Amino acid sequence: MCGIAGIVGTDRSCVADAAVLRRMCDVISHRGPDDDGYYVNGPVGLGMRRLSIIDLSTGHQPIANEDETIWIVYNGEVYNFIELRDELRARGHVFRTNTDTEAIVHLYEEFGSDCVRRLRGMFAFAIYDSRNRSLLLARDRLGKKPLHYALDGEWLLFGSEIKSLLEAAPGLADVNREGILNYFYFGYIPDPQSAFRNIHKLPPGHLLEFRNGRIEVKQYWDLPAYGTQGSISEEECLEALERRLAEAVRMRLISDVPLGAMLSGGVDSSIVVGLMAKATSRTVKTFRPSITS
Repeated sequence: MCGIAGIVGTDRSCVADAAVLRRMCDVISHRGPDDDGYYVNGPVGLGMRRLSIIDLSTGHQPIANEDETIWIVYNGEVYNFIELRDELRARGHVFRTNTDTEAIVHLYEEFGSDCVRRLRGMFAFAIYDSRNRSLLLARDRLGKKPLHYALDGEWLLFGSEIKSLLEAAPGLADVNREGILNYFYFGYIPDPQSAFRNIHKLPPGHLLEFRNGRIEVKQYWDLPAYGTQGSISEEECLEALERRLAEAVRMRLISDVPLGAMLSGGVDSSIVVGLMAKATSRTVKTFRPSITS
């Protein structure tokens, strides 16, 4: 788990405050105890707290493209980054690290905001493009990684947790009564609302583009509609399910730190452990939650 935060001015005359950005990241230090990093230039400030998983030695963020015109802070893991990196190198891109983070930067250079359609994984990231003074925020398809944003006067604020935004702009702490009511009714607050009136969650499968002081939120992915899959037999369904589960598990075994699996006692976690054992020659470490009376 990592954490990101940032501030971007609505006008080029704005000057980001590095001290404010650092405070925004300090309040989410629990998300990333291994490292922190900042990029502050004119109206933009990007910050992050890192929990090191891949490329422990050179994965420091923020990370830029070759000419440092595009910068990213990122929380998550992209499981197909090796394939993407090979493709991007073939297109002439030069990599300075072995991180999945840098693959996103170069993918953005090639495809712009459509780069999110090529990513397989869980992620929330912010990309600042100094060439057109624009910010791109994106969240993974199912919303496994959180991302919040708000407009406060001449600033767009964003962060993995709401507390980062409140650290920069305490005036945003105006309670959203509808959001609180939804929490008591549903047990959670549906996107894009939050517990605060002017702080919003970027919904899963959506991206946000911020340029010239204007916010545009777009959906880039949705669950396939019911009935779009052609009719196949039960045996074919089972074969397809096993193939896709095996691929999903294999992709998630890429790591520079030890991996394990949590056993819940159900069929699903047992299947995952079995597929892990088939995909690796190493002993699979398993854990189960303690039960207290």
